[in-house]
Amino acid sequence: MNEIDFLIKQTSDAYNWTNKLIHSISLEKWDTTPNILETNVTWQVGHLIMSHYYHSIMVIVGHQMDIIQKIPLKDYNDFFTDGVPSATIGKTHANNLLTQLNIVQEKSLAIIKALPLAELDNKLEPTPTPHPIAKTKLEALDWNIKHTMYHCGQIGILKRIIDERYDFGLRRNE
Repeated sequence: MNEIDFLIKQTSDAYNWTNKLIHSISLEKWDTTPNILETNVTWQVGHLIMSHYYHSIMVIVGHQMDIIQKIPLKDYNDFFTDGVPSATIGKTHANNLLTQLNIVQEKSLAIIKALPLAELDNKLEPTPTPHPIAKTKLEALDWNIKHTMYHCGQIGILKRIIDERYDFGLRRNE
């Protein structure tokens, strides 16, 4: 397995684990913001849309007009990058966010699949905001995986507080 295949597998796995968890939370509970966490599913999903776009699309191949036409990235930057979770309530619809998350994840994986192995060590595409972690495309794609799983953990804790524990199919039969 080469590095591209490994990145595709790891990225796909991170997206799938996170999506399973997100889909297990009823849409009516998405805006619930427990004081102890000060976050909600709406903000988490919006933040993942923005982070997937930035870490695995924009800094890898530049802005993508097909995404820009489907997702209000400027508004979402205000809500889900610079904004606080409580301020996102009522600004979006959960079904739209789910659709947009899927669009960004599919584009992200398509870009990784099309990326020549030799480009992994190349510098990132220039952006107005320097990448906080990565200097190369490989580092940005690696960070996207880690960052996704970091938020998967936050969503897991959030689900446990507002709903019930999600066992990912790991509980033993008793």
